[in-house]
Amino acid sequence: MKTNAPKPSAAAALALALALALAGTGSAQAQACLDKRQIQEAVASGEILSLDAVLAASGVDPNAEILNVQVCDQGGRLVYVIGVLAPDGQAQNLTLNAQ
Repeated sequence: MKTNAPKPSAAAALALALALALAGTGSAQAQACLDKRQIQEAVASGEILSLDAVLAASGVDPNAEILNVQVCDQGGRLVYVIGVLAPDGQAQNLTLNAQ
């Protein structure tokens, strides 16, 4: 007799897809990422742009839902690594220059 296994919810599938995608964005060399306090200090000192400024300059839909944000050193430059869920339900990872 065949049993029907429960299907994962769309949100769970999306979360898994984003986690896998983010895991695949690293290089063979580990990325050094800033913690929340370091990000706030970098924005306050002018070392990096604010997340809002970077999103606006990149043309990201202001209605998109931000799922996660990291600031990491990528080859000597600081970048935002952002998980975004567009209003149409499409998820993507963006890597945007933070400086």
